[in-house]
Amino acid sequence: MEQHATRALPPCLRVKRLGLAYHSRPVLADISLDILPQRITAIVGPSGTGKTSFLTCLNRLTDLIAGATVTGQIYLGELEIFSPAMDLLALRRRIGMIFQKPTPFPFSIKRNLEVPLREHGLRDRRRIEQVMQEALEQVGLWEEVKDRLHQSALSLSGGQQQRLCMARAIMLAPEVLLLDEPCSALDPLSSSVVEDLITRLRDRFSIVMVTHNLAQARRVADTVALFWPVNGVGRLIEQSATEQFFEDPQHEITRAYVRGYKG
Repeated sequence: MEQHATRALPPCLRVKRLGLAYHSRPVLADISLDILPQRITAIVGPSGTGKTSFLTCLNRLTDLIAGATVTGQIYLGELEIFSPAMDLLALRRRIGMIFQKPTPFPFSIKRNLEVPLREHGLRDRRRIEQVMQEALEQVGLWEEVKDRLHQSALSLSGGQQQRLCMARAIMLAPEVLLLDEPCSALDPLSSSVVEDLITRLRDRFSIVMVTHNLAQARRVADTVALFWPVNGVGRLIEQSATEQFFEDPQHEITRAYVRGYKG
């Protein structure tokens, strides 16, 4: 893909020697990488290398998992997110997440958007309506649902549900969007629509996307990071600009992986 011009901006997320274990069983070890603003970082690698677990560390969803132990540091700007003083509601507003399978609430389309806005303190009805419409427009869904906002969100197609979930995340104005294989549960046409949306959102958000689809990573990402199992534990093997990752990888595992010999 065509690379963005380099900007001298500091990382929005800095991960330093991150480790994760479930019930003392290591899942990730010694992960250090930077997430740059207004860039798409694709996390690739075989199944079982902790890619989704890595995403859950970035906004502390690991706090909700029994037996999860996290080591190392993650900085959001100058804030260390594992600090006891960290406001988790504020953190998850600043770092939104879209899951592999669309997860609309079993409410109306409108209420799907109202609930998180009210949870985060927005009370003015006119402003709520404005924010909802803007978010639906940004994901290309407004014209498709504006006359049926009171219908169940579960009546939408899979691709529409995923875009609704993306609208629900971006209307809170996060700095970072975490996408866990956002197209894997969708048909090819819906996948294409969501993929195009992701590339357009790059100019507003930092995006970290887990994908098993190397062709997709090559199309949309600015940077690609390869996770690989080493003695059964996920480790970062290589992170580089997309063109270098695919055309001139520096690690022998990366070279084999992109040529289809591994994974």
